[in-house]
Amino acid sequence: MHYVTYIIFRFFVELFRIIPFSLIYFISDFVAILLCYFVKYRYNIIIQNLKNSFPDKGNNEIKKMIFPIYRNIADILVETIKGFTINAKTLQKRIKTVNVEIMHELYDKYYGIIGTLGHYGNWEWAGLLAGLKLKQKTVALYKPLSNKYLDKYIRNNRSRFGIELCPIYITASIFEKYENKKVFYALIADQSPSNIYKAIWVKFFNQDTACLQGPEKYARKFNMPVVYVYIERVKRGYYNITFNILTETPKQTNDGEITSLFMSKLEQYIRKNPTYWLWSHKRWKHKKS
Repeated sequence: MHYVTYIIFRFFVELFRIIPFSLIYFISDFVAILLCYFVKYRYNIIIQNLKNSFPDKGNNEIKKMIFPIYRNIADILVETIKGFTINAKTLQKRIKTVNVEIMHELYDKYYGIIGTLGHYGNWEWAGLLAGLKLKQKTVALYKPLSNKYLDKYIRNNRSRFGIELCPIYITASIFEKYENKKVFYALIADQSPSNIYKAIWVKFFNQDTACLQGPEKYARKFNMPVVYVYIERVKRGYYNITFNILTETPKQTNDGEITSLFMSKLEQYIRKNPTYWLWSHKRWKHKKS
């Protein structure tokens, strides 16, 4: 069954290769309508997350946000599929770095750098661009797929512009392997942690929120500066990346401080345009005891 799924996936990848960008957003709109009005994909989760995060908004305001959220999910889906065959020239036209010189300066001063990202904007394209724009080697930590055929294809495809995908299960050994190398570690850090006992708790959208300990743990252990990578949608199909330094002195920070800085910055940008974040995540499934 896994191989059949892989073949179907590759069919759509090749189909999207020949579909121009001018048409993929018609497909996205169709997918968004299906997800929102027929499938109702995680509809109750989205509604509850919005109500808890924006207690000042009435029901009508919340409802107005729903379809744009589904359209964002659909846009990321079609752009991700298109990204498997996008060439470097087209990619660099559609997603640009605003202040990459910050990363070049950090390259001259430090070995490892930790980059924290959220599920905001197009993080998939941002990963591809890192291999083209950064002086540092980019290592992206990810959760492997259960389908070994898909997982291998995605890892190989994503590395074509120079980044390396590494399973989260070997995170510690990866940091040790590249300890004295010029490496940018990209970590999407807004998921709910699987191990709640090691979670760092912060206030995020007025709620006690369990956060992954990884970025802070490794930043302090290896004394690496931490950068928040903001991916802003300029218009449909076009993005800008801005690098925000959270700290260059991680060992001088208090417990939870780096995580709090990241989540605060993430919330700041989500509030600018809430519909560009993945509200379908079960972000607050853990409750603080």
